[in-house]
Amino acid sequence: MLTRVFQSGNSLAVRIPKEMAFVEASQDVLIERVGNTLVIRPVPQRSLAGIVEIFAGFSSEFMAGGREFHEETARDWVLPERSSNEVHGPEASIQRRPPKSTGRRSRSQP
Repeated sequence: MLTRVFQSGNSLAVRIPKEMAFVEASQDVLIERVGNTLVIRPVPQRSLAGIVEIFAGFSSEFMAGGREFHEETARDWVLPERSSNEVHGPEASIQRRPPKSTGRRSRSQP
């Protein structure tokens, strides 16, 4: 069946005709390149079906005494010295991109 690739935002997209659909809309899929071919596979759905049978495999003595308690101990955190202009915390690993220009001026600009 012939179809066409089209632009969707910054990505390329392919419309999958209804008669070829094998997943529900908005279901996750894996895409893999094999040579010059793209292979699309559905991500297996996780399910708790069969969990009762899995738990039934444990003996009645399993963890009958509860969990072992471990006393929380103080930690000696030693951080390297940093200059005052460094970024700290989770933001340190984020690379900032400059904002995209839309080609339009905002109302505050002359």
